[in-house]
Amino acid sequence: MNFSVVWDNLPYLLLGAWPDGPLGGAALTLALSLASGAASALLGLALGIALAMLRQRALRAALLGALAFLRAIPVLMLIFWVYFLLPIAFGLDVPELLTVVLALSLVGGAYLAHSVYAGISSLPPGQMQAALALGMTRWQAMRRVVLPQALPMMLPSFVNQWIALIKDTSLAYVIGVGELSFVATQVNNRVMVYPAEIFLAVAVLYYLMCASLDVASGWLLKRQPARAWQEPQAD
Repeated sequence: MNFSVVWDNLPYLLLGAWPDGPLGGAALTLALSLASGAASALLGLALGIALAMLRQRALRAALLGALAFLRAIPVLMLIFWVYFLLPIAFGLDVPELLTVVLALSLVGGAYLAHSVYAGISSLPPGQMQAALALGMTRWQAMRRVVLPQALPMMLPSFVNQWIALIKDTSLAYVIGVGELSFVATQVNNRVMVYPAEIFLAVAVLYYLMCASLDVASGWLLKRQPARAWQEPQAD
């Protein structure tokens, strides 16, 4: 195997045409995954809390139906809908990068909403009841008592979803976004005879990005849960 083709094209695989052109490659993959990861975390947190706090059956059923729909459809189909259907149906021209972030955030948020709800439900009901007995509102009890204890337990689910988002950014190639898989295909089409070396290098880059996130989350997980659970015991 001849890996010189990888070294010759490594700057393009990492950064795309930047600084002479738009950012691409692995750097754009990271940017897309960070943006969609942050958006899906906020969306999942809000929807998970809503699932735990909603008491109206109709609203809760509607929310569960929407989450089930987003979890059921492929990400690729959602990208197509946002990019091609919205301009036709509503006259909304959504940029390519925003299309990818929006699609990944909606699907990721739907999955994380159930993880957040499961984390909240795993706490003893006495936590909420004690907070309400002290005169807190349900929202105050959720924010000050329940979430500080439940969030550390949700961290593995958030990390798994963020790792999945890094890999799912490769679907952006279908609308011409120059992320890592897209630029790798361009390099392969140009050199023609080294597909194994090029896509093996791409696999290594994806592994390094996902493994780095896994190591960072493991370090955080070792520190955060101990603080979250030890502080209430100290009282």
